[in-house]
Amino acid sequence: MGKGCITVTKYFLFLFNLLFFIFGALIMGFGLWVLFDNQSFIAVLQESSNTVKVASYILIGVGSLSMAMGFFGCIGAIYEIRCLLGLYFTCLLLILIAQVTAGVLIYFQRDRLKYEMSNIIKDMIIHYTGQNRTTEHTWDYVQRSMQCCGWTGPGNWSENLLIKNSSQNLYPCSCRNASLPGTEIKDVGLCDHLSSDLPVFETGCITSVEKWLLENCGVILGICVGVAVVELLGMILSMCLCKSVVQEDYTKVPKY
Repeated sequence: MGKGCITVTKYFLFLFNLLFFIFGALIMGFGLWVLFDNQSFIAVLQESSNTVKVASYILIGVGSLSMAMGFFGCIGAIYEIRCLLGLYFTCLLLILIAQVTAGVLIYFQRDRLKYEMSNIIKDMIIHYTGQNRTTEHTWDYVQRSMQCCGWTGPGNWSENLLIKNSSQNLYPCSCRNASLPGTEIKDVGLCDHLSSDLPVFETGCITSVEKWLLENCGVILGICVGVAVVELLGMILSMCLCKSVVQEDYTKVPKY
């Protein structure tokens, strides 16, 4: 490989690793958001299932590892250190295999995940009191923002213990459809209505969630494919540069 090609490969690999470092930071940031955010649909699942919490720790770990790989990849590319380039290639290959494996598992376990999610939401609806500021208030936010009621429909709320044992026509305030006549609109808790014809949204939140996923499926798939292509490009560049380096020269590495 000519000297000019080596130089071009080296700086392309450096730019790639810089992007990889940024992607790692974004992944870690997303994992931290999943772990600490309490104003999204994720928080409802996290409160009732350890799966989401474990997934957030995995995202944080993968993001941190990606940032470290990006940093060492930059060092290996600029100073042409073969051991760092080889280590970088190996780690990148393992991450790519792990991503493909995770995608396959999620695809084949999608029905089980959907079933688990349904049980979590329905159990939360049954025991809803409006006092829990994490799970319940987050679910209220989901219903208001997505303009939906219950998981499969507003009928899910008939299983709520407070509503079932009350002589009043109670309904969740976050299900309130402002276009229908009724009492004042509140964000959380249970509201009372004069008649049994409740002013609530008729659409279940599962429909809204599935609609959102279908609308953004192309974006999600594009991001996954883009990440995989970038990783393959990094592997190719690292191997090309690694093969072009004849001898290790650790004297080029800066001393601190």
